Amino acid sequence: MERVHKIISNSRFRNLIEKLNFFEKDRKYCGHGLTHCFDVARIAYIISLEEKLTINKDIIYAASLLHDLGRVTQYESNIPHNIAGAEIAANILKECDFDNNEIIIITDAILCHRKYLSRKKDDIASLLYKADKLSRLCFECISSDTCNWSEEKKNKKIIY
Repeated sequence: MERVHKIISNSRFRNLIEKLNFFEKDRKYCGHGLTHCFDVARIAYIISLEEKLTINKDIIYAASLLHDLGRVTQYESNIPHNIAGAEIAANILKECDFDNNEIIIITDAILCHRKYLSRKKDDIASLLYKADKLSRLCFECISSDTCNWSEEKKNKKIIY
């Protein structure tokens, strides 16, 4: 997990998390800051253990920690956050000792995390998509009645 620690101490990462917190300071719906990213990482890791997937823990945590950083660009320039996030992630991952193959795998997962686009159910893209959705605590959200998520999508009970 040394490379994951490099991500969370990376100056670019820290700056983007700070900007994201600023943009979402008055957000009444689910946030996308560091707590959300760690929730996604831990849920993804639990699922990977339960399903006996062979996805490296560093890959799971890196994809999870970086998946919503593109929201800063989305707030600033209206570019979809998955697209902006993949580019941001590639740069941070290079600085944190991930190799080219790992960067491709992680950025693909980030590109696919909004809508499930993966062809396999046991890859990091599908794991990130699933964990991202399961991280939401809809059952206790005070804004649930005005949320854009359909009732079928909302998490009404704790799974992880």
